[in-house]
Amino acid sequence: MFIKKIGIDLGTCNSMVFVQGKGIVLQEPSVVAVSIGENKILAVGNEAKKMLGRTPDTIKVYRPLRKGVIADYRVTQAMIKYFIDKSTGLFRFFKPELMIGVPACITSTEKRAVIEAALSAGAKAVYTAQEPILAAIGAGIPINECSGNMIVDIGGGTSEVAVISLGGIVCVRSARIAGDQMDEAIANYIKEKYNLAIGEQTAERIKIKIGSALPLKKEELFETKGRDLVMGLPKNIEVSSNEVCEAISDVLNSIVQVIKEVLRETPPELSADVIDKGMFLSGGGSLLRNIDKMISKSTGVPCTRVEKPLFSVAKGTGILLENLDVYKRSIARKK
Repeated sequence: MFIKKIGIDLGTCNSMVFVQGKGIVLQEPSVVAVSIGENKILAVGNEAKKMLGRTPDTIKVYRPLRKGVIADYRVTQAMIKYFIDKSTGLFRFFKPELMIGVPACITSTEKRAVIEAALSAGAKAVYTAQEPILAAIGAGIPINECSGNMIVDIGGGTSEVAVISLGGIVCVRSARIAGDQMDEAIANYIKEKYNLAIGEQTAERIKIKIGSALPLKKEELFETKGRDLVMGLPKNIEVSSNEVCEAISDVLNSIVQVIKEVLRETPPELSADVIDKGMFLSGGGSLLRNIDKMISKSTGVPCTRVEKPLFSVAKGTGILLENLDVYKRSIARKK
C-alpha cells in the first residue's frame, strides 16, 4: 500500500501522530516559533516550546490552537505539514490520507478550517471524527454495543463529556475549560498570594509535580522561581500541593458541572448502564492526581482512568483508519 494513512490528535497543548502499521510515531507540543521579519517558521514542537517566554522581539512563539480550535490558520497549516513530513519523510510518491480528531461541539466553520489546513499541508483526503468517540475507541470501550458508555475527555483546551451507545453520541457537552485554565489559575493564585509572576511552563510544571484534585494528608512542596512584582527581582518560593488544590478548585468544579449536565440529560436506560460501568476518564488533564476520586465523590458515579489516557484519541484515530470502511459512513466525515 503506497498511500499512507495518518491519524492526528491535534491537541491544544500536545499533538500526537499515528501511522498505520507503526502506531504512535510522534508526540510533540502544539507550538510553533516564527521569525517576524522573514515571516519564516523557525521551529515546531519540542524545539519551539523551549523558546516560550525566552524570545527576543524578532521571534514570536505561537500556540496555534486555542480551546480546541484553530486560532491561527497559517501557523496550524505549517504545524500539520511538519507532522506529515516528519512521520512520512520529505520524499513520498503519494499524498497521505489523514484522520483528525475534532471537538464534539465544534462549529462547521471551525471544522472546515481544520480540513482546509490539512489539505493545504499536503493531505490527499481528510477525515474528521469527534474526539469523545475516538477516545472511547482508543481506550478499548465497545461503543457499538447496545449499552451506554460515558467518556470524560479532559484535554489542554477543552473538556468533553459524552454518553455513547450503538456507535454514536447520545448526549454530549463540551466546555472550553481544561488543563490550560488550571495552569492559569495556578499562576494567578501565586501572583495574588506571593506577588510573584511565573510563566505558563512553570505553572504547568507545578501542576504536574504536586497538583492534586483533593487535599493531601501529607503535603508536598515544590520550589519555584519567578519575578517579584514588588521589587522586580528574581525570587524563590515554596508552593504546597494543597495550595495548588485550592488554586484549581474552581476549574475542576466547572468540569464537574458539565458532567452533571450530561448525567441529567442521559436517558434512564443509559443512566443505569453508566451507574453499572462507571464513567471513563481520558486526555492529559485526567492525569491530575485524585481527579477520578474527586469526580466520583462529586457525582456519586464510579470513575475510572483509562490506560494511557494521553494517547487514547491518537490510538482511536489509528483503529478508525484500520477499519475505515466500517466506520466512515457513521463516524468519520471525508473532505
